[in-house]
Amino acid sequence: MTYTVGYFVGSLSSASINRKLANALTRLAPQADLRLVEIPIAELPFYNPDHDADYPAEGRALKQAIKLVDAVLIVTPEYNRSIPGYLKNAIDWATRPWGDNSLAGKPSAVIGASIGAIGTAVAQQHLRSILSFAASPELAQPEAYLTFTEGLITDDGEVTNDATAQFLIDWLKAFNGHIQKTLGPASAA
Repeated sequence: MTYTVGYFVGSLSSASINRKLANALTRLAPQADLRLVEIPIAELPFYNPDHDADYPAEGRALKQAIKLVDAVLIVTPEYNRSIPGYLKNAIDWATRPWGDNSLAGKPSAVIGASIGAIGTAVAQQHLRSILSFAASPELAQPEAYLTFTEGLITDDGEVTNDATAQFLIDWLKAFNGHIQKTLGPASAA
């Protein structure tokens, strides 16, 4: 059974290494019986509780996109030892209004790439805390912090290092197992 996973890319940069990582995961996902589809978040306005009574179209589209997938994957950079503000904004939209949390019960996983030696470890810990509060069952192990070097992943997602490609495939397979354990094999959309 193939699960559909909606993913957020936590970087707006036109040269985003996390966009390259997301492209690589999308290419490798079929080997783990996953299908990845992007859930765009760049156009969301800033969340404000004043919108709760009448969600704007962008907020409704985000919530609908999450509803249509089996699980959520967040590919994030690390900004100032945390997650990008606009990624947090998307999570706020997804979990509101109170009582209409689109992430509740939705299996999730986080991964990220950085040029630094510790990858995106601190950002991922912050994100795990947020997802925990949002009642999204998270893949706890294995963790995946990718140290990105020039040429490791091409713009279209080809991983040029066999060991890195295998690591990502194995991580995706673990995510598939987490989804199956959380939802059960008959629950896939």
